[in-house]
Formats: sequence, C-alpha cells, structure tokens
Amino acid sequence: MKITLIRHGEVVPEYLQCYNGHLDIGLSSKGEKDAQTLATLFQNSSFDLVYCSDLKRARETLKPFKQVSQAIYTKELREKSWGRHEGKSFDTIVAEDRIEYKDFLQWVKALDGEEYSLYIQRVEAFFLEYLAEKRVETVLVVTHAGVIRSLMSIVKKISLQEAFSITLPYSGYIIFDTKKMYFSEVK
Repeated sequence: MKITLIRHGEVVPEYLQCYNGHLDIGLSSKGEKDAQTLATLFQNSSFDLVYCSDLKRARETLKPFKQVSQAIYTKELREKSWGRHEGKSFDTIVAEDRIEYKDFLQWVKALDGEEYSLYIQRVEAFFLEYLAEKRVETVLVVTHAGVIRSLMSIVKKISLQEAFSITLPYSGYIIFDTKKMYFSEVK
C-alpha cells in the first residue's frame, strides 16, 4: 500500500509557531492557496481511500481536492493535544510555566494534554493496524506534522527527537510505502 501523507496548509497568523494540538483553527490565505496548488497537483491521482483529520485546518486543506467526496474524517488523525498549552508558543510556555527545555522527551512530557505514549499508540494503531487491514493499494491522508513525524519515528525506528527534526513544511507531503516500509523524500 502507498499512503500519501499531506501536512495541512499554513494556519492563521496568530497560531503560527504555536502548539496548536486540538484547537480547531483554519488556514491562512497562503494556506488556502497552497491547498489549491496541492489539489491541482493531485487532480489526476486516484486513491482507494481518503482519510482526513477532523480538525478545520486539515478539512480546509482537503476541501479543493476532487477526492474530498471520498473523505472519511477522523479524530484518530488529530495532532497531540497539548491541553492548557494549546495555542501558545515555546517562548510563552517557558515564560508562563517556567519549564526548562532539557531534551525533546522531557519537554513533551512536561507539557499538559494527551499523554505522549498514548498519542504514539494512537498513530501506530491507525496506520499499522487499522489501515493495514484494508485491502487497497493507495490511500490519501491529510493530517498534521506531529502525526507524520511520529509515524516516521515508529517505522524508521528513530527517536522522536530525530523524527521531529525532519523538515515538513505546511502543505508538504511524503509517500509511505508499507510493503517496503519506506518513505519518499518530503516534497
């Protein structure tokens, strides 16, 4: 199976560079234009299944795609919840909560919200169990950077810190070949 993983488009300016988690925020005008560009890029592609995070920024990214009518929207593809830290930048969290960054896992565990191990289990269950049971060749998934990077960490057997250092721009995409357990380059 080949899974095309698309990161949603750029979000509204006040939420750029923030831990947005489950906040239901929309796309910026640039994000909307980039979504249209992606839709044009994939206009001749056919997918056996189409999945999308149920959050607004992912739904708005998928909206111009001809495949939108196939979409199954699911909370399983949501970004990690950051609880009371949602919508805040790194600097704001440090200033308000006096949390010191020592390393990636320490930082993630220090923040509020969904327990990280449960988030990883959710990502793994969706892609490596639920989707693996589907007897299809091509799948389109519109989701969040954290979901894609967490999947890369699981599949490539690299640390979360390594996976989260991989550049995955807004409206970027990557293809995951489940037979070869291989990711293409980020585009």
